[in-house]
Amino acid sequence: MANPFVHVELHTGDLAKAKQFYAALFDWKLEDVPMPGGSSYTMISVGEGTGGGMMTSEAPGTPPHWMAYVGVDDIKASTEKAKSLGATVCQDVMEVGEHGWMSVITDPTGATIALWKNRAPKSES
Repeated sequence: MANPFVHVELHTGDLAKAKQFYAALFDWKLEDVPMPGGSSYTMISVGEGTGGGMMTSEAPGTPPHWMAYVGVDDIKASTEKAKSLGATVCQDVMEVGEHGWMSVITDPTGATIALWKNRAPKSES
């Protein structure tokens, strides 16, 4: 099976304005969740389809942009495979809290995309 898009994420300098705009335009349900360090992340619930999130850009001067995440089974192997195919690794594999792992690559054409591996759900005893 091909790897699906699993998450889309807005990075912006004006999170409040973005939240107001997208909630009104698409009727998205937005929920702020705390992140380490005291910041927050806004989860986007769209009902059916791929949801996502919004956050304040951390790098000053970075223009607002959407980042697409593609689900992979093996984050390290997929990141290395992308590199072997000519991608530049912008963010090597990193753990994202208790949720999973991500990496960010720029493909040989200059387009940036993220890879995502969910953490296996904890089994209940």
